[in-house]
Amino acid sequence: MKTRTLAIAIALTLAACGQPNETQAQDGVFAENRVVPGDALAMKSSFAPVVRTAAPAVVNISARGVQQVRDPFWGIPGQRQTGSVGSGVIVRSTGVVVTNNHVIAGMQQIRVTLNDRREFNARVVLADERSDIAVLQLEGVEERLPTLNIDDREEQQIGDLVLAIGNPFGVGQTVTNGIISALNRTETGISDSGSFIQTDAAINPGNSGGALVDMDGDLIGINTAIFSRSGSSSGVGFAVPASMVKRVVDSAVGGASAVVRPWLGVKGEGVSAEIARSLDMDRPQGLVVTEVWPNGPGARAGLRQGDVITAVDGAEINDQGGLNFRVGTRAPNETVQVTVLRDGSNQTLNARVQPLPGDVSTDNATVVRSGVLSGAQVLALNPALADSLGGDPFASGVIVGQVQRGSYANRVGVQGGDIILTVNGRAVTSVQQLADVGRGSELTINRRGQRLSGVIR
Repeated sequence: MKTRTLAIAIALTLAACGQPNETQAQDGVFAENRVVPGDALAMKSSFAPVVRTAAPAVVNISARGVQQVRDPFWGIPGQRQTGSVGSGVIVRSTGVVVTNNHVIAGMQQIRVTLNDRREFNARVVLADERSDIAVLQLEGVEERLPTLNIDDREEQQIGDLVLAIGNPFGVGQTVTNGIISALNRTETGISDSGSFIQTDAAINPGNSGGALVDMDGDLIGINTAIFSRSGSSSGVGFAVPASMVKRVVDSAVGGASAVVRPWLGVKGEGVSAEIARSLDMDRPQGLVVTEVWPNGPGARAGLRQGDVITAVDGAEINDQGGLNFRVGTRAPNETVQVTVLRDGSNQTLNARVQPLPGDVSTDNATVVRSGVLSGAQVLALNPALADSLGGDPFASGVIVGQVQRGSYANRVGVQGGDIILTVNGRAVTSVQQLADVGRGSELTINRRGQRLSGVIR
């Protein structure tokens, strides 16, 4: 079973549950009608009606691949068979299935088993590593398949009952229940989806790509990860919200080969207690704008440094990750409503979000031919390229691609992925500034998020 871990105080294990079928929400089943069971009879109520509706659209996924390896003793190259087991959800009756990207990444053969035990081969239509969502197309589908409705209205509340349906440990379709423990979880380190639904419904390895289902039988999230010391469920699971899932599915069904994420063109920091006091705010909430990209969507909408962004389309914003998520669920050229606190009063600005400027292609990279950086392939950063590499779109500098073995740049320790920030204290903004850099020059670089400075000898 394919899982991933994040080495912090506790392990982050990617896993997920299965997904329910397509049903329409019943009229009037919204926040104002939520009730707590009032007696023993109510406590005996069953989830079976929801499961009957949802379960037929939940699938098991088995993937196989070949990994290139090298014998550690003799150094002889070879191949090794790899495999992955996960879950998925049918979201289109023609056989479109959504799952986690990490379930199928690097795999050549994908086999999908339906709830009724029918089996289909599948091909990848779109794999979005950043959100950890992939879209598959079942092959040989000759009839309409059961589907699950993607509910992206975000009407969920903390405490709502949810079901997780999937294939834990490969034992077969399993249903677990719990509640929504938290919403809008950001800075988890799972992926840059940016905002997760947290649940205590049991999620285990093999559930990856499965569904988090509400009591209307709608898909509200794709279960993706758990915090656990043992690798098994300990009641802290995370799901990619349906709004991001729908964005990826719509891109795939629309024929796109990748998800184009727009941006607002602003950068900020979360409001601390100290900042809240200085602004006479009732509580720490929002994102203080520290930078605005010239002529970007935010600038054209009237955003400026010092504004406090408190909401986007009515959803509360508290950090950069939350802002990126809200904007990222929109299609390019869509308009979002940005609520800001400025000079003590709230204002609403309409911003038309746009794709990040610049080119993500590295085809125009230049090889430095002289000086101590000779042999390094370099390319000036732009917002689109920096973002595609998982960096800050506002970052400036020159990024190093490949470094020729035995070159001067290789001998002085320059590595692929390094971002050269300054030379002799001067900011680097173009490739031309790296020509003829001599010995004794001081370089400042960003290497995997760490800022390093040194003199080249």
